[in-house]
Amino acid sequence: MVQLAAEGKENPLVPPWPELVIGLIAFVIVFGFLAKKLLPNINKVLDERREAIEGGMEKAEAAQTEAQSVLEQYKAQLAEARHEAARLRQEATEQGTALIQEMRAEGQRQREEIIAAGHAQIEADRKAAAHSLRQDVGKLATDLAGKLVGESLEDHARQSRTIDRFLGELEEKAEAVR
Repeated sequence: MVQLAAEGKENPLVPPWPELVIGLIAFVIVFGFLAKKLLPNINKVLDERREAIEGGMEKAEAAQTEAQSVLEQYKAQLAEARHEAARLRQEATEQGTALIQEMRAEGQRQREEIIAAGHAQIEADRKAAAHSLRQDVGKLATDLAGKLVGESLEDHARQSRTIDRFLGELEEKAEAVR
């Protein structure tokens, strides 16, 4: 290079010395300015971002821990609710069974009352029918006897005795046949 410089030809790739010195001084001034003013601001911003990211990660971890805790509580409450629902179903089944048994017992009691009332009514109807039949048979027998004898059997006491004797004989014959 020195030889080229001596010949007077300058190499376009090698800058002249004064430009190189001025460029170097300008670079040191710009670098110093950047190092004093801009670099602390950049570091400050980077530190704030790092803290924000770390804080965000801590918050995210805390939120995840809290979410896990809430999930566990939810699962516990869900299990408790399922247990409670099963218990209520069991109680309802037991109450339903007890109610069915109670209703069956009440139905059986009512059926027995209805049957007893029916038997009592049948017995009352049978007695009323027997009494009515006695009176009708007695009247017919008295009328028939009066026609056969040719005189009236209007005496009530005699008529009752005759009817009772006649019906008593009929009942004895009916029992003997049985």
